[in-house]
Amino acid sequence: MKYRLYVDEVGNPGLSASLQHPNERFLSLTGAIIELGHVDRVVAPMLDELKRRYFETHADEPLILHRKEIVNRRRPFHALRDPGIEMAFNRDLLLLMRTFEYTVITVVIDKHEHLQRYKVWHYDPYHYCQEVLLERYVL
Repeated sequence: MKYRLYVDEVGNPGLSASLQHPNERFLSLTGAIIELGHVDRVVAPMLDELKRRYFETHADEPLILHRKEIVNRRRPFHALRDPGIEMAFNRDLLLLMRTFEYTVITVVIDKHEHLQRYKVWHYDPYHYCQEVLLERYVL
């Protein structure tokens, strides 16, 4: 069987901002490991159906479920401004997440602590998280 690692980050790799802004202190990379056959047979068709049910979408412009845009209800997720639609979408999305077969791994770096510990040489936070995430995936 072949697997794919889908990766997304929360935060940014900037080190200096972590000293001034508490909301920028951490960077995390999360990966979802999914068997490719499961993606083809189950995940992709069910996610496509969910997107069509709630949002304007077209095959030539695939809709990507970006958390920030969903939370802020920006186009194309403006339908979520309706509380009833938002509740139904959240329910259906969580149901799918319970249905899919996958493993999740997450790596988090405290950029402030990293700067304090390594005063001279600093590993790029994104590269560090990516290396550790891929190490966990391979092992």
